[in-house]
Amino acid sequence: MSSVLVTGIAELVTNDPSVGDGSPLGLVERAALVLDAGRVAWAGPAAQAPITDTHVDLGGRAVVPGFVDSHSHLVFAGDRAREFEARMTGARYDGGGIVTTVAATRAAPDELLLARTRALVAEMRAQGTTTVEVKSGYGLTVADEARSLRIAREVTAETTFLGAHVVPAGADRDEYVALVTGRMLEACAPHARWVDVFCEPASAHAFDGDEARAVLQAGIAAGLLPRVHGNQLSAGPGVQLAVEVGAASVDHCTYLTSADVDALAAAAPTSGRDGTVATLLPGVEFSTRSPYPDARALVDAGVTVALATDCNPGTCYTSSIPLVVALAVREMGMSPAEALWSVTAGGAQALRRGDIGHLGVGAKADLTVLEAPTYRHLAYRPGVPIAKVLDV
Repeated sequence: MSSVLVTGIAELVTNDPSVGDGSPLGLVERAALVLDAGRVAWAGPAAQAPITDTHVDLGGRAVVPGFVDSHSHLVFAGDRAREFEARMTGARYDGGGIVTTVAATRAAPDELLLARTRALVAEMRAQGTTTVEVKSGYGLTVADEARSLRIAREVTAETTFLGAHVVPAGADRDEYVALVTGRMLEACAPHARWVDVFCEPASAHAFDGDEARAVLQAGIAAGLLPRVHGNQLSAGPGVQLAVEVGAASVDHCTYLTSADVDALAAAAPTSGRDGTVATLLPGVEFSTRSPYPDARALVDAGVTVALATDCNPGTCYTSSIPLVVALAVREMGMSPAEALWSVTAGGAQALRRGDIGHLGVGAKADLTVLEAPTYRHLAYRPGVPIAKVLDV
């Protein structure tokens, strides 16, 4: 492979404070990049760029790290458009609609599920996303959960076992938890990197703190890394449990107590320690008419925040990270810079990946080019397809 010089970059976001202006975004104006063997070999002012084998000129566009979507549910069949319509006219979301998707997914052939998953990943890539996490959770039997994860593995290495998505209709809770932590986990662990659980108090569909702890501990014992769906429907044990077990991320965080915020701040990742990220999913609040998480309070408290789509057929059927950025800025009090960092470096930390989410030397050459001179246009021009992955 030959080295490639990328020039004509009006503004480069590296997420490396040692580069450029010294800010968290590591901004460089009138910048260039050198890519070699799929990695960033150099980044800095174009006037200082070294000689390379080939050259690409972006004509004054901005470049940012490829978006990292650290929370999605892409392996499914059917849709829930009628459920969405009902919520828009006043129905409340309680998690029960998942059973509709479970039935459709179980009935679908492998070929359909794989084609649909690949189509959604392509849709994400067309909007600037280069890394995506994909969960199971719409099978809820041993065979169907393992199948979902095998399909997810076809499109990403970031696969999550979510057999504990909901308690299936008619199932005994204790027996289902035993299944998830036993035979289902045994079948699914070879195809997953992560284990997840939907943890909510006093829910007919989700899992309480003790049940969720059992699921996570079993997954950890099987070699999987933990993450948590928590505090989406009400304040509850999800955040505290995530911190307790050392989860990489607790996702949703819609309803938080001051103790939850303090725990997340104390558990934030540092340069020498993995920690727990709060992953916010504002597309869900948009699609369910729920209150938005208070991202401003989290950032000000020192919590590490990621943003992701939660692309799924029920509560947020969007694949657009740019929409998530716009919602975070408009509805959750984040600055455009904070929101961009959270869908790149923040998402990488939520996946405990040091090779993505930034464009420092050694990073994967995952570049997203904006049809704009600055990253600020991601929030400034909502709904406009200005982000695309650069294929070099």
